[in-house]
Amino acid sequence: MHNSAKQEHTLSRSLILLLATGTGFAVASLYYAQPILSLLAADFHASDRTVGMIPTLTQLGYALGILLLSPLGDRHDRRQIILVKTLLLALSLVVCGLAGGIGSMMAASLLMGISATLAQDIVPAAAHLAPPRSRGKVVGTVMTGLLLGILLSRVVSGIIAEQFGWRVVYDAAAMSIALFGVLAWKRLPHFTASTQLSYASLLASMKALWHEQPTLRQASYAQGLLSMGFSAFWTTLALMLHHTFHLESSVAGAFGLAGAAGAIAAPLAGRLADRRTPHLVASLGCAIATAVSHARIDRA
Repeated sequence: MHNSAKQEHTLSRSLILLLATGTGFAVASLYYAQPILSLLAADFHASDRTVGMIPTLTQLGYALGILLLSPLGDRHDRRQIILVKTLLLALSLVVCGLAGGIGSMMAASLLMGISATLAQDIVPAAAHLAPPRSRGKVVGTVMTGLLLGILLSRVVSGIIAEQFGWRVVYDAAAMSIALFGVLAWKRLPHFTASTQLSYASLLASMKALWHEQPTLRQASYAQGLLSMGFSAFWTTLALMLHHTFHLESSVAGAFGLAGAAGAIAAPLAGRLADRRTPHLVASLGCAIATAVSHARIDRA
């Protein structure tokens, strides 16, 4: 009876949808500020350089969270980690919405980035629950939620901020994360730890993985370079559109619709990885990103 229930739970489409939605809400928190930087600068009476630190600190927190917190998923029940990070992320969003100055906004943004690594716990949870034959498809579906979160966060943030003010953006985001937390508490099963290594040993094992796995190094370099270009573009876009072209935050957010291709491609990439190899999918992705970047440089 227990095994049957576990299998039914694992194959539940509603649970996959919940995980995809939670991943999208979590990663969206990283990008709400980007199209509304000009509004934040005006409200806090801060320079463009100062307000540009908000998305920078958010991304820094995200990197620190991946480095220092993600390994805990091997040592502890991933369900508990997801619930704790959900609570922290909701609180950090509330603080952002209530921020009275640029300092508190920066501090909350750093915490937001750290706790938004919730997404990095949801994806392996989905992979663990999925049967091996459809793991790539399931992970691709969850990654679609992640990409939609990246895509829609800017669009929604820009529109809401222009119509109702930027604080409403963070209030609504906090409520969406809180709702996911309640549903995750009710639906997520417990996960068995895969190791009993201490936290220090887990961090040390990451160094060993880096030296022993050339594919991991290649993927890390590729993703790091892509993220650098991605973040540099979005951190400056809203300010440039506001100062140079006198456009509103909703226009900056609309640029996020260009990411629709990535959201559509994620499940297709998952199926291709199941049928062929992940290396082929990664190689194709790098080739497409390089070609598009080269084309944009030529046009500029």
